Amino acid sequence: MNEADQSTADDAVERVLRSAESKAGVARFGAGDATAIQRHETDAAVPSSTDGEQYDREERAALRRVSGLSTELEDVTEVEYRQLRLENVVLIGVYSQGSQVDAENSLRELAALSETAGARVLDGLLQRRPNPDPSTYLGSGKAEELRHVVAALGSDTVIADTELAPSQRRALEDVVKVKVIDRTAVILDIFSQHAKSREGKAQVELAQLEYLLPRLRGWGESMSRQAGGQVGGAGAGMGSRGPGETKIELDRRRIHSRMAKLRRQIAGMKPAREAKRANRRRNAVPSVAIAGYTNAGKSSLLNRITGAGVLVENALFATLDATVRRNTTADGRVYTIADTVGFVRNLPHQLVEAFRSTLEEVGESDLIVHVVDAAHPDPAGQIATVRDVVGEVGARDIPELVVFNKADLISPEDRLVLRGLEPGAIFASARTGEGVPELLDAIARMLPDPAVEVDLLVPYDRGDVVSLLHETGRVLSVGYVEDGTRIRALASPEQAAQLAEFAAASAHA
Repeated sequence: MNEADQSTADDAVERVLRSAESKAGVARFGAGDATAIQRHETDAAVPSSTDGEQYDREERAALRRVSGLSTELEDVTEVEYRQLRLENVVLIGVYSQGSQVDAENSLRELAALSETAGARVLDGLLQRRPNPDPSTYLGSGKAEELRHVVAALGSDTVIADTELAPSQRRALEDVVKVKVIDRTAVILDIFSQHAKSREGKAQVELAQLEYLLPRLRGWGESMSRQAGGQVGGAGAGMGSRGPGETKIELDRRRIHSRMAKLRRQIAGMKPAREAKRANRRRNAVPSVAIAGYTNAGKSSLLNRITGAGVLVENALFATLDATVRRNTTADGRVYTIADTVGFVRNLPHQLVEAFRSTLEEVGESDLIVHVVDAAHPDPAGQIATVRDVVGEVGARDIPELVVFNKADLISPEDRLVLRGLEPGAIFASARTGEGVPELLDAIARMLPDPAVEVDLLVPYDRGDVVSLLHETGRVLSVGYVEDGTRIRALASPEQAAQLAEFAAASAHA
C-alpha cells in the first residue's frame, strides 16, 4: 500500500465521525470535561487534612474497571484473572429550538454520570426537534446515522439524556444493534454501587424494581409469547394456544412481592430515626441540614466544619447515607449538622420516593444550608433543581442559607454575578477554609432562639442545670450569690417547665 492509500485509510474513521456534523439538525457533542466534575491539578493528590483518614475512599478505589480488557474468554485459563470491562458509550439527546446551551450542559452532566458509573464516553450527539420521536427517540433517519457512528467508534452502549419509554428503548436497540439505556438507569446504577448502609441498599433496590417493573420483556421463545386460551382460536390457527406471557407475569408477581417486603423493611427502620430525632427535640437541640447539588462539596464542607471524616471523592453521588454530627456555636449552643444525598437535574421520581426517609433530615431541620458549586457553568439551574426537590419533601418553609462553595476557583467578576443571583449568600471554600468562619457565624445567627425567658437560682451542687442551659439555651446573664448561681436565660417551654423549682427559688431570693 503506497503512502496515499495509507493516508486515505487512516482518515476513513475521521470522515465517518464528521459525517454527523454535516447533517442538518444534528450537533456533535464537543470536546471538554463534563461540567459536573471539575478536574484540577490537585485532583490526583491526597484528600485535605480536614477530610480525615478517608478509609471509605480507599475501599471504594480498591476495585476499578480496567480499560481494554474483554469479558469474552480467549483462553480458559483467563477465568480466574479477567477483569470487568470498561463500557464504551455514546450519548444522545434531543432539544427544542433555542435551548442548545442547556442541552449541552445536560449532556455533559450525563457524561459525568457515565464516568462515575464506570464507563468511558466516546462521543455525544444532539438533535434539534420539537419533541422526541415516539418510536425511536431520535427519529428513524437519525437513528440510522447513530448506528453508523456506534459502529465506527466501537461503542457497546448508547445512553439517552432523558427517560426512555420501554417501546423507544426496544426500537432503538433494534436499529443500533447495541444496548440502549437512559439517564435514569445510569443514576440507579451509581446508587447501587455507592449504597453501603442496610437502609440505603433497601432504598436503592426499591427504586430499581420500580424502574424495572414496566420494562420487563420476553427474550426469544423461552418466555412463550403465544396467545393463550380462546384468543388463539381467532384465526391464528393450530399451535397458537400457548400459555401466554406466563414467565413475565411470574416475574411481575415476584417483583411486587419483593417491593412490598422492601417497603416494610424501610418502614421498620423509621422508628429508630424518629427516636433519635425525638431525643434531640426533647433536649431542644436545633438541627441543620446540608443540601445541594451532587458534587457541590457538601461532604467536604461538613468535614471542614466538624472533622466528620465523611467520604470525599470527585464523583457524582459519592455520598448516599445521611451523616449527622454534633457542633457548637461560638456562644456554646449545641446543634446537629447533617449531610444528605445530593440532587441532580431530572432526578428519577423513584429515587425521590425511595430516599424520602433519608430526605426527612432536610424536612425535619431548623435550617437548610444550601451548598452551590460556584464554579459550575449553570449555578442558577442547580439552585432551581435543589429547591424543587426540597419542595417535594415539604421543606420549602424552612429558613435557607445559600453557600457558594469552591470560591477559590472563580474570578472576582464571577463573584459579582453570583452575588446578584443570591445577594445574601456566603462565599466559602472547603479546600482552603475561606468563608468557613462567616458560615459558622451565619448558622449561629439563624438558629432558632428558645422562646421562654427564665430567671433561675441554681444551687452550686446542680452544675448540670447550668451546663444544660449553656448547651441548649441562650444564656443572657450569670451572677453568683450566697445560695447559688443566679442565671437568666432563654429556654424551650419544655425546659422551662422542668426548671420551675429553681424559678421559685429565684423569686424568693
